[in-house]
Amino acid sequence: MRKIIHIDMDAFFAAVEMRDQPHLKTIPMAVGGSPDKRGVLCTANYEARKFGVKAAMASAYALKLCPQLVIIRPRIRKYAEVSEQIFQIFSEFTDLIEPVSLDEAYLDVSSSTNYHGSGTLMAQAICQKIFKETGLTASAGIAPNKLLAKLASDVNKPNGLFTLPPHQVESFMKTLPVNRLWGVGKVMSQKLQELGIKNCEDLEKYSLSELSHRFGKFGEMLFYFCRGIDEREVETDYERKSLGTEETFAQDLSIFDEMKVNLIRMSEELIDELKNYPDKSIKNIHVKIKYSDFKQTTIERQLVLKPEHFLELFSERWAQDPRPIRLLGVGVKFEDELPKNPGQLSLLT
Repeated sequence: MRKIIHIDMDAFFAAVEMRDQPHLKTIPMAVGGSPDKRGVLCTANYEARKFGVKAAMASAYALKLCPQLVIIRPRIRKYAEVSEQIFQIFSEFTDLIEPVSLDEAYLDVSSSTNYHGSGTLMAQAICQKIFKETGLTASAGIAPNKLLAKLASDVNKPNGLFTLPPHQVESFMKTLPVNRLWGVGKVMSQKLQELGIKNCEDLEKYSLSELSHRFGKFGEMLFYFCRGIDEREVETDYERKSLGTEETFAQDLSIFDEMKVNLIRMSEELIDELKNYPDKSIKNIHVKIKYSDFKQTTIERQLVLKPEHFLELFSERWAQDPRPIRLLGVGVKFEDELPKNPGQLSLLT
């Protein structure tokens, strides 16, 4: 039986700012972009969350919910430095670490002999050491797999810990809302609601073949996840699948030439950044457009990596709906790497 720990820092960016500027601790504050330039929040402290302020929310809207909100510009370099400290602590307990972001990771401690092999005691020690060395709090979940560990880390957040042993998995999962399952977003949640599926117990009533027929491979995943079954391993070698950049403009772009100039600039910046990935082969390129009404569209194609090809994609899609835009994005997807063992090639045919 595997022992997986999921560590999630509490309001990480905001916590770093409150640590460095103690007067922010008692007031609603968030880290994000300027409300005057259509900024978006990265995170908010728990004082701000009482007003409904949360990550990925437009800064201007957050200020409507909480007029006294203080918004701090992100210091990504600083957060990366603190993250490095935290991951160094992880490495003292196991080599099997899967980073999810700067402030979140899975740790496989199945073979660790620390604290008599107790995942709970190791998680406690990790959180205590993080606080001692950085002054920041973290929440932890301990469970037999990644899905359950992630769910467990939310139970007693912030600054809490929850252990989900194998014999409690069935009862824990039954009442869990389906939108808490990995991969279930707003669209999928709505589809499940239309079928009368609100929690995992409802989902368990459907057979593997029924869910696969309705939702394809994702339906198969739903069948196992709603039962707390997850065979994914902690992946220590992160492989980048794509690279891109996007920009939200302070004012809507309504003139095509303005859009063209910005798109060419962004594509040239992307091409320059791709020099840092000489071992990667590009599968396709894409352009993302978000209109002033927040309607979003993406077009992708297998084309040679050139600024004019990004412009070609943009021109084709924008011509279908020529309206002012608030955001432009360009990006590439990389080719999947072939299996290291040549004997596995037969599985691809």
